Amino acid sequence: MIFARFRAGLLLSLFLLGLTNSLVPAHARGLSLIRDSEIEALLNDYARPIFKAAGLGSGRIAMRIVRSDSFNAFVVDGRNVFVHTGMLMQSKTPNEVIGIIAHEAGHIAGGHMAALRHRIAKDQTRGLLLQILAVGLMGAGAVAGSSDVAGAGTGVLYGSNDIIMRGILAERRSQESAADQAGLAYLNATRQSGRGMLETFERFAQQEYISDTYKDPFVRSHPVATNRLNQLRQKAHRSKYYNTVDSPELQLRHDLMRAKLSGYLESPATVFNRYPRTDTSLPARYARGIAKFFQGGQGGLQAALAEIDYLIKNKPKYPYFWEVKGDLLMRSGKSKQAVPHLRKALSLSGGRTPLIRVQLARALQNIGQNASLSESVRLLKASLNADKNPHAYRLLANAYYKKGDRPKADAMTAQAHFFEGNLPQAKIFAQRAHRALKAGSPEWIKNEDILRYRPKG
Repeated sequence: MIFARFRAGLLLSLFLLGLTNSLVPAHARGLSLIRDSEIEALLNDYARPIFKAAGLGSGRIAMRIVRSDSFNAFVVDGRNVFVHTGMLMQSKTPNEVIGIIAHEAGHIAGGHMAALRHRIAKDQTRGLLLQILAVGLMGAGAVAGSSDVAGAGTGVLYGSNDIIMRGILAERRSQESAADQAGLAYLNATRQSGRGMLETFERFAQQEYISDTYKDPFVRSHPVATNRLNQLRQKAHRSKYYNTVDSPELQLRHDLMRAKLSGYLESPATVFNRYPRTDTSLPARYARGIAKFFQGGQGGLQAALAEIDYLIKNKPKYPYFWEVKGDLLMRSGKSKQAVPHLRKALSLSGGRTPLIRVQLARALQNIGQNASLSESVRLLKASLNADKNPHAYRLLANAYYKKGDRPKADAMTAQAHFFEGNLPQAKIFAQRAHRALKAGSPEWIKNEDILRYRPKG
């Protein structure tokens, strides 16, 4: 499980489409993102038929995982859907998550982000005119010695933002309803139930009348008006797929995902309380196995591996149990022992999992042998062809540095900074690498792209 940082932009539109001010303050700090091959594969399986039904193409939109306990999901553009770990852990069925993905797909297909950005730009101009008018009225009042005129100016000044926000919020409510209807259409097209979406919104409808301080972020960003909920309920119940349930196989994968998140993100005491020893299911043993490792103490690793080995025995072709075993060994400083398990995970996944390639490459680098270093370079290059992962670029930079190739190391560091959103640092390392790189080589071309890049706006 890899943690990353995401540099947020377009703050107002982010907030309006689901990201709260508590997560993105004025200085646009990064979001904690989680990269995990098992969870991303599951979310992509949830999303793929929905995106196809929405006409959004194949592979165009990425599912991103935000580390946050709150129940929330949001879109910021036409290329990413962000879901919180809190939403994944609180959702008891795949259909609940799929329903939320369908709703967010409705926002993307409806062009709601572009519409809001246009509205914000227009209203900022109108707001500026209102503020100029307000200042003019207050100035006139001061000259004339009239408190009434000055008061009118103050009223316009304070009221301008309210007028703008009322208009934007009205548009938001309209867009939320449209996203519901579109989402239900996608669910019907893929023969899935709208029950999960409906139950999610019904669950939070009761929070509409409490203080924003205590509301779940999902409620603040997805206001559930009564008429909207009634429309959603009626249409969901009319679908012939309303009583369709998730397959046992998909439900198991969902439960394993929730267990994995619990094991890695929650304290061992919380995990053991959530998954007591009396629960002998595979998800429970998955969560407890990971928690036993993080509990530490004498025999912690062996106790964890015993649980993971039990899982492997029961589902030997499930690549992610092998991957977790390799991860726990690496975290214990046993990279050499981890390599065969990570190789097995990569093989069982058909070699199509970029993140497992990166994990195997890191283990090989930790071994320190020259042959292992060369193999790690090949793995990382293959991974980056499918997934522009900053962590992979940093590992590649480390490998080139150890091989004595400083220009390529600097070029890969520049790529890492670029994909992390740190353009100034990216340009510094790109400039450092530029003169020594062979003109026309792949590294030189990518380096040139960074040096020539100018952000829009």
